[in-house]
Amino acid sequence: MICPHDPRQNHLLAALPAAEAEHLFPHLEWVPVLLGEVLYESGMPMRHVFFPTTAIVSLLYVMEDGASAEIAIVGNEGMVGVSLFMGGETTTNRAVVQSAGHAYRLNGHWLKDEFCRAGEMQHLLLRYTQALLTQMAQTAVCNRHHTLEQQFCRWLLLSLDRLPGNELVMTHELIANMLGVCREGVTEAASKMQKAGLITYHRGHITVLDRAGLEVRTCECYAVVKKEFDRLLPHRVEPGASHSPSTIHSASLQSRRRETA
Repeated sequence: MICPHDPRQNHLLAALPAAEAEHLFPHLEWVPVLLGEVLYESGMPMRHVFFPTTAIVSLLYVMEDGASAEIAIVGNEGMVGVSLFMGGETTTNRAVVQSAGHAYRLNGHWLKDEFCRAGEMQHLLLRYTQALLTQMAQTAVCNRHHTLEQQFCRWLLLSLDRLPGNELVMTHELIANMLGVCREGVTEAASKMQKAGLITYHRGHITVLDRAGLEVRTCECYAVVKKEFDRLLPHRVEPGASHSPSTIHSASLQSRRRETA
């Protein structure tokens, strides 16, 4: 069984073999993260990494004039702070909490030590990084070639994939900052989607009523990103499932053997 506060609520941590999990889990710190909280800033030293469980974190690129745009989102499928194990101590983007919740925090030195052990943790983090780079690249293409409504649908779907329910707490202004567009454009797109019965929006609360309808209206970018994450990373384990880290690891290995067969 997975208890309410269990590292295995994060998919990367859930996929670790039992021996690696037993070695790492005692060093994880369960922390609340608040909406709008900055986990790290561009150019600042990174001392910790975060494994979200119920929170979503946006990776933003901020221009000199203060304008920003989201380049990726991270939820319970991944980790915030890949620059630490990739050899850098800083990054050029800002990590901001998009949806409040909880995460497990790990000292950067512990992460680098685990990565250098060249075990399953290293393999998982490298596969996750490849999937994250795909999301970043596809976001850049989407922002250049697709309509605001399509971008908004993609953003909603990616966020829903990382939340346990169908509701997001997010103002139009914050969404505009994430997408790098004007607030009026987001308001207009949200109004159209609400009239179509896809969502309801009230005082910063967005509830998705018709996910299938969103998938029809979005561009191909959502499917490209989801397919790559599904291909590279272990399948999600729902709370209450009886899978141990070792059985998840075995399933992951079997999946990889099928890919290479």
